[in-house]
Amino acid sequence: MSDSSLSPLLSARVLGLAQLGLIVLDINQQIVMWNQWMASRSGKSAHRVLGQDLFDLYGELRGQRLEQAVHSAMQSNLPQQLSPALNPSPFPLYPAGTWGGERVEQAVSVTPFTEGKERYCLIEVSDISIIVGRERQLRSQAEQLRAQSYVDGLTGIANRRHFDVALDRELRRAQRNDGQLSLLLMDIDSFKAYNDHFGHQQGDACLTLVAEAFAATLQRPADLAARYGGEEFGAVLPDTSSEQAALVAETIRAKIASLSINHSPAATRQHVTMSIGVATFDKDRLADAAAMLAAADSCLYAAKKAGRDCVIVYRQQQENAA
Repeated sequence: MSDSSLSPLLSARVLGLAQLGLIVLDINQQIVMWNQWMASRSGKSAHRVLGQDLFDLYGELRGQRLEQAVHSAMQSNLPQQLSPALNPSPFPLYPAGTWGGERVEQAVSVTPFTEGKERYCLIEVSDISIIVGRERQLRSQAEQLRAQSYVDGLTGIANRRHFDVALDRELRRAQRNDGQLSLLLMDIDSFKAYNDHFGHQQGDACLTLVAEAFAATLQRPADLAARYGGEEFGAVLPDTSSEQAALVAETIRAKIASLSINHSPAATRQHVTMSIGVATFDKDRLADAAAMLAAADSCLYAAKKAGRDCVIVYRQQQENAA
């Protein structure tokens, strides 16, 4: 019967082919094994490191999680794992043959064992750079998709979904803190006539130009400019009173008029203009999104009836009606 155990030569060959780093420390933390994988990624041959204290060889590891794991494994006789999230690259290891640049990402495990009467510790080091890179790429793609889901594809400003989320968030904040919140609903005047005369491609260009100008007038980071739908736009203005919102709306109206975009002959005005309705949070009358949107929409309709290219504020409308 043949001896089924590996010969020393074959064992050395297997260790040389292993696709992970293998380090064995004795009870004094001196290196008694250092495989070819470690040599090719550290620039340190086994001949150079055997017999050295691992934490003298790599002083940066002294007092760090790996040294603690080795001590703990030796004392408890239980294996230890280093979290890649907390210890992404403990060893100064680089892509094979480079020995410089960016360290490879590592997963490190520490396993105590006994051979005869001697105690040892096996440290296994895996290169997880590809896995980590894929995870980062997937996270980046997910973030891009999430960002795209909140952006209007034509104009590049926030879309209706983003508007609704922002309005709901700011409403809850206003209700919680008894704060101020205003919203604007606005519409390009006689846009159907513009589209019919100039065509949809030019119509899209007009929408984009108006959106950019409208968004540029909102200076505070918390303010949100959004395409509400079609030729209609909306703005969420946190910490903004009715009077302040009216000033913002007038600034937007004037800005759009100043673009001097030629309108179609069928339009009531020579240049593209915008009508705007304004509503402000009121815990007694306009306390939820539906009520605020309905109020702003009624003001927008009133602005159209009043001749277009104007701003109407909900509170003013009520007082005038009274």
